[in-house]
Amino acid sequence: MQPVERAEYDGVDYAWVMQTTFVVTILVGAPTVAILSGFVTLDTWGARAAFAIRVGAPIWFLTAVVVAAYAKRTEAGDGGGTTDDSESGDAGADKAPDCGE
Repeated sequence: MQPVERAEYDGVDYAWVMQTTFVVTILVGAPTVAILSGFVTLDTWGARAAFAIRVGAPIWFLTAVVVAAYAKRTEAGDGGGTTDDSESGDAGADKAPDCGE
């Protein structure tokens, strides 16, 4: 089996930003659109779709800006930021051998 490739990120992990934006936008946007649609008369499917876009687009944009700012400030989505001992070649060098005792 071939090893899984890993990527090193310098700065913001934009894949993490896009994935997080997608999930948060659905979790926040869908209930918001549903609640706000109760206060508006939407007679046709076209009107419903246009309303969802008019309300959902600003929610998506604000979510993307907030997630990107969060990722930049906290280095979120960088895979944890710790190095794996098995990659450095000294895995287990500081551990006592298991003698079965």
